[in-house]
Amino acid sequence: MKTVDAKQGSDEWLQARAGIPTASEWSNIITPAGKVRRGEMVETYLAKKLAERWYGGPLPSTYGGGALEQGSLLESRAIGHYALRENIDILPGKFITTDDGRVGCSPDGMLADGTGIECKCPAIHTQVKRLLDGELPGEYVAQVQGCMFVTGAKSWTFLSFCTVLPNLVLTVLRDDAYQESLQDALKSFLARLDAGYDRLLEINGGPPVREPARSADDSEEPWPFDFI
Repeated sequence: MKTVDAKQGSDEWLQARAGIPTASEWSNIITPAGKVRRGEMVETYLAKKLAERWYGGPLPSTYGGGALEQGSLLESRAIGHYALRENIDILPGKFITTDDGRVGCSPDGMLADGTGIECKCPAIHTQVKRLLDGELPGEYVAQVQGCMFVTGAKSWTFLSFCTVLPNLVLTVLRDDAYQESLQDALKSFLARLDAGYDRLLEINGGPPVREPARSADDSEEPWPFDFI
């Protein structure tokens, strides 16, 4: 396991994950039930990762992410309130990859025991539905299990936070059967990613000519968990 010291949403974070399959996107290659996906969803995701690898960084369309920054701010506040209420220490999440650097994840926070936390701040009606269901939403199964795949953790905390409703806090255990299916899905996807890049090199007649890297934002970073 390797850690890149980059805040979520920063230029460094975008650069570190470009061209690498990351857990937040693995619902594109595996279903909540652990079935390896086939079809257009996989093909579109493959094209995106190939484009990032070819471009040598995040695609221009990923910049100007005001929604991403706003979401990160809300999540950091939610985690701060949760940590204060539970009297626990939660370290800011970084970008983490497997030892070979081939796949990665971006936990919203990490606990001292090596487990992590995934936080979502949904609309009020979505929070109502989640509270009534009382289980991990299907759209986040791949992400949560994926974080455990990358880090080797045995469990993960899922926090759904809403200011006007109770929190939904779930401890999600590592699912060995799902992990095996995820490994198969990633093995197949990575093989296709490599083959696709080789094909692009062949079509292009050589490696890409890349534009200069986008400059990083040098502004001072705030404390990652805002308790205000």
